[in-house]
Amino acid sequence: MAWTRTFGTLILVAIILLVMQTLWHRYQVEPITRDGKIRADIVHVATDVAGLITEVRVRDNEYVSKGQVLVVMDQPRYELALEQAQAEVASQQASLAQAEREDRRNHAMSTLVATEVVERGGARVEELKAALSKATAARDLAKLNLERTAVRAPVDGYVSNMTLQAGVYMSAGATVAALVYKQSTRIEGYFEETKVPAIHIGDRVVAHLMGVADPIHGHVESISAGVADRERSDNGPALANVNPSFSWVRLAQRIPVRIAIDSVPHGIRLIVGQTATVEVLPRPGDISVRRSFPW
Repeated sequence: MAWTRTFGTLILVAIILLVMQTLWHRYQVEPITRDGKIRADIVHVATDVAGLITEVRVRDNEYVSKGQVLVVMDQPRYELALEQAQAEVASQQASLAQAEREDRRNHAMSTLVATEVVERGGARVEELKAALSKATAARDLAKLNLERTAVRAPVDGYVSNMTLQAGVYMSAGATVAALVYKQSTRIEGYFEETKVPAIHIGDRVVAHLMGVADPIHGHVESISAGVADRERSDNGPALANVNPSFSWVRLAQRIPVRIAIDSVPHGIRLIVGQTATVEVLPRPGDISVRRSFPW
């Protein structure tokens, strides 16, 4: 009986060691991370003109297409400005036409009109041409400002955190909406630096959202070229601020890996900020990278 208990204990210890080795290899060696996030570019839509918001045409979390009107600003004010600019152009055109007629008449009667008068008439024509160009530019600017009172979506995406209401005054350059750019949706996995040597551009990736069993398939699009160095100062070309004490436990840096999404299971909506477990699948015939211990 003693040898039976001893043999059973050895088998149990072997099983535990095998499980520990498998888990260690799974989570410490293989390129897998539970620190993944759904990411997308956030496009901040700003006003180009100042004025009161007269109409809000979208709601929070609504999907909008590129070019769709989000909000309308104080159009009557800019319509009046355009009319005023058009009237100024018409006035300058009339003055220029009159000056050109007088200049032609002076040149036709140059023997009877003093040279000084002829020269003054020519200078007057040139001044009015410049004034007409200035008035035309002001009219075009007024027309552009009127068009910009309709703030449009620059990309396809989802409206995020829309809280504006009609009657709010917005200054030029103020943000009126933020759009989650749909085409930029991706997964970013933050892998320990000890696992990055096993990751290559184009590698197939399987990701699982938290609480969702169906996998998302993708591929490695890029690997970050650098991460912030907390031991250095960003205040110009200063000396490195290195901690003189040696830490016996050194944590591996997390390197962002950008993953393009190839397919998403039906019925799953990707929400920016969701947590994902990301696994980079090995290439067929790929030779594993020889690694050192992390100490």
